Order: sequence, then structure tokens, then C-alpha cells
Amino acid sequence: MVTSRDVAQLAGVSQMTVSRVLQGSDKVAPETRERVLTAMKEAGYRPHAAARTMRTRRTSTVGVVVADITNPFYPQLLEAVGQALDAAGQRMVLWNAPAPGGESALRALDEGTVDGLIFTTVTEGSEQLADALRRGEPIALLHRGLDSLDCDQVTTDNIAGGRAVADYLVATGHTRIGFLRGPELPSTARHRERGFRDRLAELGRPLAEELTAQGGFAHDVARSAMRELLARENPPTAVFCANDLTALGAVDGAVSLDRRIPEDVWVIGYDDIAMTSWDSYDITTVRQPIAEMARTAVRLLLERVDDRSLPPRKKEFPSELIIRGSTAHTAPQ
Repeated sequence: MVTSRDVAQLAGVSQMTVSRVLQGSDKVAPETRERVLTAMKEAGYRPHAAARTMRTRRTSTVGVVVADITNPFYPQLLEAVGQALDAAGQRMVLWNAPAPGGESALRALDEGTVDGLIFTTVTEGSEQLADALRRGEPIALLHRGLDSLDCDQVTTDNIAGGRAVADYLVATGHTRIGFLRGPELPSTARHRERGFRDRLAELGRPLAEELTAQGGFAHDVARSAMRELLARENPPTAVFCANDLTALGAVDGAVSLDRRIPEDVWVIGYDDIAMTSWDSYDITTVRQPIAEMARTAVRLLLERVDDRSLPPRKKEFPSELIIRGSTAHTAPQ
């Protein structure tokens, strides 16, 4: 096995110089650093991870916490986070834990198994998370934020996204507008609903409660809810769904009743997961810039790992309405 002593001999430097290069020390001249790195590559040297962790007190590992890996949105988000971490020379460990959850991930952070954590499905109610943030632990929230927590957060403007859907449906002439809600706790569900409801009211088309139902962020729940809405005496002509998984269930619920999309009812989702662009669904949705959000969350977290005294940063990205076949490719008037 190639050792750091072998690299030192090949590069013509001391073993201490090799150690300094491995630690990223600025006490090594650029030309010397390059000579050592070249020697490592030629010799096929791989630093021992455990030994490096003991020297630097860093694991180069970041934990990512999700609550429902079966939701197609999260594998797409995790892929973007993994790419961003890989580009930064970090490894990713995944926890799939019901919200507020994440207790085992927080223990790993406290024990030094990971350098920091990214929570993607945080909700109110985790005292362990709040306590970790009070201690200044490196933690970032991605996708879902919480106003009650002072920490780095990366989200999209879900209120504006909901408002954009309301503008679109009113501009295209709909008066019987339905809504499949998300759960009460996630900030994403609450903000999308708030934006949608408030904007409809401002436009003089307040949301009729008999045309709303709980979609649950779940395909089977949304399928049943859509069937109930469409079975009513005066059903909606368009239904906004709180996320794309709900929209997929709504489409399947409509099809099960032989209702045509978009001829009989329009369906709109939120997130722009890959499945919504498939020909068999072709769902109009609100896009979140997932890759850019992931890169930003990783950058903020790694900056906090290096400097825990940084003030909390919050980054909110704009969303974008993507018009597809489930609304007949109809542009707003």
C-alpha cells in the first residue's frame, strides 16, 4: 500500500509537507503543492479517511434528512444535492425520517459522524432541532423553511407560485375552480394555499369550500379526493393541486371516472418533477429551480461548517408556471 512517506520521497519533500498539503495548509508554496499532488496521482495514493478525520476533525460527510423518499420529488432533489456535494468533495449520508424527525441525524452531528445536516422536510415541533440550532450546529433547511428558526434556509416563493396559478385560471375564464390541499404542517403546503386563496379573493373569485378537499401529498389520497370532487353536482372545471404527486393522483382519479383531461377538467401541480413532463401525464405545474436551490444550500452549509459565527442566511428563489397539456397548452389571456 502506498503511504505518505512514499509520496514524500517521490516528490522530493518531507513527510510533513505532504501532511500540510493534505490538510490544505497555506504554508506550502504553490509549486511544491503541485509537485506533491502530481506525486500522489502517479503513485495512486489515497489518504486514509479515518486518519484524516483525526487530524482535521472533519469527516467530509454531510447528512441529508427527508421524510418520504417514495415521493418522486425527493429523489430528484437528492440527486441535485448529491451532485453539489460531490463537486465540493463531500460525501452524503441519507436519513429517511418522518417529520419533524431527524433525531438520529442530529445525534450523528453531535457525535461528529457528519460535519453538517441539510433538512428537506422540516416542520414545527422538533425541540432537538431547535436545541441544535441554539448551540450553533451547522444545519441548513432546503425546500421547506420555518420562520420560527434562525438558520440558513433555501426555499422558493411558494406564495407567489400559488398566486400565479390563481391568475392563470381566472385569466383563462374558469369560475368553478377546485383545490386539493396539502397537509397542514409543511410550510410549502400552507404558503401555496395562502397565495392561491388570497389571489382568488382579490380577483373576485373566492375559493368555494365545497370545491376543496385534502390531497395529502399522496397519490392514493388525491385520487380519492379528485373522484369525490368530480362526482359532485356542479364539479370544478379546473383543479390546482398542492404538489405534483397530488396532481398525478388527481389525473388518475379523473381518468377512472372517464373524465378527459383537459377537455372535461384541467389539472395543475406544483414542483415540476420529471413525471409531469411525460407524455402520458403532460401536467401543467409550477417549477422550482431544484438544482440551483441544492447548490445554494450546500454552499451555505459548508460555509457554516467553516465559520459557525456567520449570521443566518435565507435565500428565496422565484417559481415559474410551466404550461402543458393538462391545461390544453392554453396561454393566459
